[in-house]
Amino acid sequence: MNAFSPDLIVLQDHLRGGESGSFILRRGYTLRLTDSEGGANVAALFYNAAEKLERYNMADTLKAQHIFYLTAGYVCYSDMGRILVSLTADTCGWHDTVCGVSNAALVREKYGEGRYQELRNDFYRNGRDRFLVELGKWGLGKRDLVANINFFSKVTADGDGQLHFHPGASHAGAFVDLRAEMDVLVVLHTCPHPLDPHPDYAPRPAALTLWESGIGGGPDDPCRLSRPENARGFANTARHFCQSHSH
Repeated sequence: MNAFSPDLIVLQDHLRGGESGSFILRRGYTLRLTDSEGGANVAALFYNAAEKLERYNMADTLKAQHIFYLTAGYVCYSDMGRILVSLTADTCGWHDTVCGVSNAALVREKYGEGRYQELRNDFYRNGRDRFLVELGKWGLGKRDLVANINFFSKVTADGDGQLHFHPGASHAGAFVDLRAEMDVLVVLHTCPHPLDPHPDYAPRPAALTLWESGIGGGPDDPCRLSRPENARGFANTARHFCQSHSH
């Protein structure tokens, strides 16, 4: 497996605050998401690019690994028990898995009217609509929306089950590396987290770096070893590609 090296980079790009994007992340490549200024929220959905009915499953990801949030060493499971991406490095330490995205009504209630007619390209975007815009490019739609991940956002639950957003949990330059274990359709947006208490609509940008990292999941892979269940997940994924389960 290739460690990060500038010589292996095949793409560098960025998303402005409130922007969305989607692309295929090929197996054996790693995507680094970087919080460019601090305080970013990068919402993400993942689908098997070859069969988009297979997609990220929040419930299986959490219960299989006995977790509430994501960080390095954990993986993202599909609804077929296979692994879509692995988190191989993380300098933020906590990524929200349960809070979903904003919609038009929530954004209007929190920030007021922010129409294109007055603000042009600075109009107030919401997470649900940005996801639908990107999904439409791949023949997907409302029925394909599932629970997403909010990278760089930290949310905890108290003893009464109330959720609490932690401002400032991610600093400028924080990054998380996502290694593709199959060809994955990645759908992203940088709209504010739905629980972000900031009174102004001020989404932050994120940088994207893609490099050839090699196929992971071998016997000594930290993501394979972090939980006993992950060995089965990697075995299911290897079987999908007719590989040895030990690879």
